Amino acid sequence: MTVVIRDLEDADVAAVVDLSLQAWAPVFASFAAVLGPAVHRHLYPDWERSQAAAVERTCRDPAMQVLVATEDDRPVGFVAVVVHGETHDEPGSGEVEMLAVDPAAQRRGTGARLLEAGLAVLRDAGVRLAVIGTGGDPGHAPARRTYEAAGFTPLPLVRYYRLL
Repeated sequence: MTVVIRDLEDADVAAVVDLSLQAWAPVFASFAAVLGPAVHRHLYPDWERSQAAAVERTCRDPAMQVLVATEDDRPVGFVAVVVHGETHDEPGSGEVEMLAVDPAAQRRGTGARLLEAGLAVLRDAGVRLAVIGTGGDPGHAPARRTYEAAGFTPLPLVRYYRLL
């Protein structure tokens, strides 16, 4: 099947939300395993609802450029990028805010193609530095491999959690 990458349309948003929840289910399971159930429940009492809202908000944000990958006119992945203004902490930069691929379409290069398409949007906007964030947990390992294969340099950061 041929994957086509194009601008997101309003009619795509529900499918993009759905595929992102499927794609990120292993990530939130990884968070639960790493953080333990109590901290995980505290941070993500209803991760599916909050993630669905975040994806929809991102897709509808006029500051974002959102691209969708389709197979047979059905969304199978998306990437959202934003150009940072000069007052941002990292001036002259842009960020890959979200990237997800439907699990049924993973491991075929769709994520890498979406990432490159998002970077092309940033490059065309005059961005000199592209930034992307991800987790260090096992659930994010595929994302880290994709980003490093695309030439990104990781800067390990650690965030600690403890219930009081």
